[in-house]
Amino acid sequence: MSKKLKACYVVVLCAVLIFTLAFVGCKTTAAETTAAAGAAETTAVAAAETTAAESAAVAETAELTGYEDIDIWFDTGGGEGDSFGTVVYNGALAAEKDLGANVTYVFSDWDAQKMIENFKLALAAEPDGICLMGHPGEEAYGPLIDEAEAKGIIVTSQNSDLANIEGKYMGNGFGYVGQDLYGSGVTLAKTSISKWDLKAGDKALVWGWLSQGTRGLRTKGCIDGLEAAGLVVDYIEVTKAGQGEPSIDVPGIAAWILANPDVKLLLADGGGQTLVSQNVMETAKKAPGEIKVAGFDLSPATVDAIKSGYVGFVLDQQPFLQGYLPILQVCLTKKYNFSGLRIDTGGGIVDEKNVDLLSDLAKKGIR
Repeated sequence: MSKKLKACYVVVLCAVLIFTLAFVGCKTTAAETTAAAGAAETTAVAAAETTAAESAAVAETAELTGYEDIDIWFDTGGGEGDSFGTVVYNGALAAEKDLGANVTYVFSDWDAQKMIENFKLALAAEPDGICLMGHPGEEAYGPLIDEAEAKGIIVTSQNSDLANIEGKYMGNGFGYVGQDLYGSGVTLAKTSISKWDLKAGDKALVWGWLSQGTRGLRTKGCIDGLEAAGLVVDYIEVTKAGQGEPSIDVPGIAAWILANPDVKLLLADGGGQTLVSQNVMETAKKAPGEIKVAGFDLSPATVDAIKSGYVGFVLDQQPFLQGYLPILQVCLTKKYNFSGLRIDTGGGIVDEKNVDLLSDLAKKGIR
């Protein structure tokens, strides 16, 4: 064999060898790929089954039912049929229905002493939780709440906060659902000044609850907000009789307005006081808007007063939530050991521009 022919033979032999190795390698790779794909599919199916099982377990754990054995005492704050308290009550009823808890309702006519008495009744019954109105203040409530906590009763508050007590027992489920009271009063004052271009030296009347512990902070915010802008502020306290029936105070407020013809603004610190503000102005023979009026919260009467121009605007603290969320707080704390939640429900201004959106809800006792 010539050298040239021998060289060609070697080249061909090498080519065959390379092809064979490549072919074997391809078969091995394909087999490995098929095996890997099968393994991946099996893993994916197993993972999907595990995820589905875990999701089902989570869904069962987080289900918002199963609170039928939880007993709660709830103070609505007002009296039966009270405009604001009724919306709070409606919210609590909705939570009771949704969650299945057993709720005992008490009515305090916005009387701080009745609130204390009702808390003592609740304490004696030893329920799982007590939802209270904070109006009496920390000094009055402190020892009673200490006693409740020592018995393992979950306590939480709505409408008027008890900041120091909340800080002490937040880990045990003591929360707060309501407005920043002082801040809301300041907001009402500042919004009134801006909306109606009020000036230093203008006279204003604040009608509120200054003497009532924590509840009085909102009235103080109204006064401070006006005085900071230089307005001359006069103040009238809601009478004891007027706490439960605001219309009782109408003649006295109207008489003050007649005696102070230069007054330009009335701030009504309370849902009940706001809803009778049109009656005040009509009794004092004032036309809609002749004296500017601002207040808190909605009711069918307040909606009508905004539409007619007797009330310029309200700061709505959404009392339905102050009924619903404390019930939820107690249930979640009892079942899952959640700590207290602080929820500010009040920040929305309702005036002639948006009152129609909420009119039907106010009639239904939701807003």
